[in-house]
Amino acid sequence: MDTKEFFKWVLAVLCGLLIWGLIKFIMFIMMIGSVAASASSTKGSSATILPKEGVLVMDMSTFALVEQSKEDSPFGSVPSLQSGTAVSSIGLLDAVNAIHKAAEDPGVKYIYLKTDNAASSLTYMEELRKPLAEFRKSGKPIVVYGEAFTSGSYYMASVADKIYTTSHHGGNDFFLGISGRMVFLKDLLDKLGVNYQLIRHGKYKSAGEMYVKNAPSPENMEQNQVMIDSMWETIAEETAASRDISVDSLNFFIDNLTVSYPEDMVKHNLADGLLSVEGLKDKLASLASKDKYEDVKFIPFKDYVSAKVKSNASAKKKIAIIYADGNIVEQNDPNNISGARFASVIAKVRADSSIKAVVFRVNSPGGTVLAASKIKEEIDLTKAVKPVIASYGNYAASGGYWISNNCDHIFSDATTLTGSIGCFSAIPEFGKTLKDVVHVNLAPVKSHKHSDMLSLTRPFDAEETAWMQKYVDDIYTNFVNLVAEGRNMTYEAVDEIAQGRVWTGKDAIKIGLVDEIGTLEDALRYTASVAGDSDLGNWNVVAYPKPASFMDQLMQQLGRGKDNKEVLVNAFAGTPFEYVARTLLEWQSTWTKGNGDLVFARLPFEIEVR
Repeated sequence: MDTKEFFKWVLAVLCGLLIWGLIKFIMFIMMIGSVAASASSTKGSSATILPKEGVLVMDMSTFALVEQSKEDSPFGSVPSLQSGTAVSSIGLLDAVNAIHKAAEDPGVKYIYLKTDNAASSLTYMEELRKPLAEFRKSGKPIVVYGEAFTSGSYYMASVADKIYTTSHHGGNDFFLGISGRMVFLKDLLDKLGVNYQLIRHGKYKSAGEMYVKNAPSPENMEQNQVMIDSMWETIAEETAASRDISVDSLNFFIDNLTVSYPEDMVKHNLADGLLSVEGLKDKLASLASKDKYEDVKFIPFKDYVSAKVKSNASAKKKIAIIYADGNIVEQNDPNNISGARFASVIAKVRADSSIKAVVFRVNSPGGTVLAASKIKEEIDLTKAVKPVIASYGNYAASGGYWISNNCDHIFSDATTLTGSIGCFSAIPEFGKTLKDVVHVNLAPVKSHKHSDMLSLTRPFDAEETAWMQKYVDDIYTNFVNLVAEGRNMTYEAVDEIAQGRVWTGKDAIKIGLVDEIGTLEDALRYTASVAGDSDLGNWNVVAYPKPASFMDQLMQQLGRGKDNKEVLVNAFAGTPFEYVARTLLEWQSTWTKGNGDLVFARLPFEIEVR
């Protein structure tokens, strides 16, 4: 890329960001209008009103499962600033509790589950699938209708009593399994003159490989393949058992692309029948014991959650769920796990005598070592005075495992990614870019030999590289020692399964990194038991950090308009470059804030289910 082409590329990106910023502004004005209109139409209404009886509709394209419930808009659903469509968010535990309520509710006749375009992660599906399986024991059915199943959405759907698919032409199903993406930027960075100085400890610690290689290392490829195979094994076993087919048969269907059309679903016992739109209406009416579809009352899942899931605020005894959700960072970022701020939250929980036990819910791929150390110290102090039970979500790896491995008991989902006991430093250097691409010459002026070591304008010399390697090695040794102490293992035993290697929860339990396969609800019940009363109904379960109010969320959205990070990530949404853009921006944020975060314990993976 010559200089002229480079500046054309920069100009194109800037123009794109400007246009996208204008679009976001217009969408925000439209959103405010929607809020105002909704406010006037709902004035005087203070609670969700449900029909006395009806069908509970779980359309997974209309809500996203999140770790912690947030305060809803007082005006109802409003369009997302990014998509412009109204999508609700539901806390995972609230969703689980709502399904339990529905099983006991005589007004709920059955659950109508739609999994097409499900926005939830594989691990959240795993957690939601368990209470749905328990719902069936109430004698009420779960019915699924889908027009375009994927392996992931079908995994969710397979829990149902009956699965129907479309009889219309154009319906298609893509059973393709699980895939992960590894992107490598060395060739591109070489052309731009960017040199990444990767210093790491752990042969499997692959978070920085994308900058220094153009293909995965053998160790990186090995751990990815084992991880993907383990996740698929969990999905395949549960899916096959639910449909009374063998795992080998399911794998055969996928490998040979034998499931493409709705008829294939029925042929291979993956669906119970084909229905047209009118046929579906008749089926739903019949199951609800109604003569006509128009007589059926449907209850949106979000409304049911809002109306039925309430905390037991009158209970004097409390269990705290501390949600560690996001990247572990030093700066005060309300959307991530900020070291000092989060440590203060844990200290507050520890000091509250009415809180008898803690569930430490970790959903984090890691982050900076300094912030993780602050959080772990507070968790250890809390564990000394009350039980602290860990529950792992999508990720509890690297820094996420650092902060939680010393808990009294660790629950993990089978598809959780955990471990990744390792650390690295990836420091970019733009000297060649400035000189050869942008044609800018720099003349350093410094007081000491290494004063400009972190200026990002020159590569490390041998002495500086050795110093950084010693620093990284020391942190790795500390990490392994912390895990050895927390998990009651020897240093050698931890080191053997560490080296930055990522494990699924299903495999992690075999090597001692976690204690039990179970959901957040399982962890909560266990915590109640060790705290002296196994009946969760006698506890007030309180969440920390306190969820942001609607106004706080709105102001956070507005505050993001000060930079274009999310705009750039969204520009690449759905492409292999989305992860790259997000990662690059995280590094940029770390350096520009000047907070001294040189060493990271972070997970580099994203998984897709197709």
